[in-house]
Amino acid sequence: MNNELNFNFEDELHEECGVFGMYDFDGGDVASTIYYGLLALQHRGQESCGIAVSDTGSSKAKVSAHKGMGLCNEVFTPEILEGLRGDIGVGHVRYSTAGSSTRENAQPLVLNYLKGTLAMAHNGNLVNAPELKRELEYNGAIFQTTIDSEVIAYHIARERVKAATVEAAVVNAMKKLRGAYSLVIMSPRKIIGARDPYGFKPLCIGKRDNAYILVSESCALDTLGAEFVRDVCPGEVVTITKEGIVSDTSLCLVDKSKEARCIFEYIYFARPDSVFDGVSVYHSRMCAGRALAMDSPVEADLVVGVPESGNAAALGYSLQSGIPYGTAFIKNSYVGRTFIKPKQSNRESSVRIKLNVLKEAVMGKRVIMIDDSIVRGTTSALIVNMLRESGAKEVHIRISSPPFLHPCYFGTDIPNEDQLMAHNRTIDEIRDLLGADSLSYLKIERLNEMAEGLPICTACFSGDYPIEPPKEDIRGEYTE
Repeated sequence: MNNELNFNFEDELHEECGVFGMYDFDGGDVASTIYYGLLALQHRGQESCGIAVSDTGSSKAKVSAHKGMGLCNEVFTPEILEGLRGDIGVGHVRYSTAGSSTRENAQPLVLNYLKGTLAMAHNGNLVNAPELKRELEYNGAIFQTTIDSEVIAYHIARERVKAATVEAAVVNAMKKLRGAYSLVIMSPRKIIGARDPYGFKPLCIGKRDNAYILVSESCALDTLGAEFVRDVCPGEVVTITKEGIVSDTSLCLVDKSKEARCIFEYIYFARPDSVFDGVSVYHSRMCAGRALAMDSPVEADLVVGVPESGNAAALGYSLQSGIPYGTAFIKNSYVGRTFIKPKQSNRESSVRIKLNVLKEAVMGKRVIMIDDSIVRGTTSALIVNMLRESGAKEVHIRISSPPFLHPCYFGTDIPNEDQLMAHNRTIDEIRDLLGADSLSYLKIERLNEMAEGLPICTACFSGDYPIEPPKEDIRGEYTE
């Protein structure tokens, strides 16, 4: 059993990406609106982004696209957006959990094939991507990227050759896919949204004036002043044309209890102002905090959250326990995941660059620190040390999720088991390594309360995978 704490500056979990699609029936250009929608989804991916648009009024249905590495405001300028003319389009922000971080892997993917053009944005991971890719390669396919999104796009294009419509091709391709995916697909005169039958990843429909939107999170609709229409159901394929919305539910699971929404959308990934399948993310985090206060009480003077996802849980803990809620951390809002990380030999750490402690808030106090998770544990150890350096008398850690014990194959970059702090360690051993006075995690049975009874995936905590895990590792460099 290894009880040493090897410091690793990349100690946060990341989501695969965010997707956005829009069709303006009045013929207005959609690129700038997609850009603002992607800004609202920037928390879901900060490595690359892209937009592809088309003009439904043109007989040639030419796709204009731009994508690149970095944040939205780094990749797009007013001049670039002005050059993206079209009333239908898709957008994407990406953080890679499988496939390397390169411009070639940025999305949306644009295909020109026998039946015309297709642009696609994808959120999630397939567990059978290697088999599907080999099948295509044996038939002569040449891949431009290393991401499973291209595998999906190729299978849709291949099915489209023999299907009557593009939406029928999407349904036929989905029958071959195993894993997590939310898709937004642009054909010359349609926007199509699809969600895997388990519902791992979120996808919803919105409307603004005479335009329809498909987007990963409802918070983007609020940003754009759009109306939330409804969520896309797990297994559903929705097709948006000028004639209206057509729904295909043939792939929806008959037994809804087998659906498996990613619980980490509620714990960490989604913005707190989003609503995912009818459940408020903010309310979920408050619920987790209250549960921690009931199950793991401790005498203290102050409850604080590690920003941003720990804040709502900390407020819930405070309200339930009666211990005052306060702000102990100031976050540098201008540091994203793409900043130049210090080398191990440098004295600066990524944590100190991102966070600073308000000494006046914690000096001489017994502090309860609420965070959403512990992955490798290095970040938590640094934060505990920072609180002690600032004069905190005691530091009690409360985590608003259960211990991570297993890797994820569905679009979250949870590392291999031997890199997880909780693997083969007791709670007391973890507490000592972090330098805390006490440590408690959320009980796994509380997760159903967070999701208000919706069927969820808890595989990273329980090892109970809703889909059989792949026999070969699909997560590329993120497994090292």
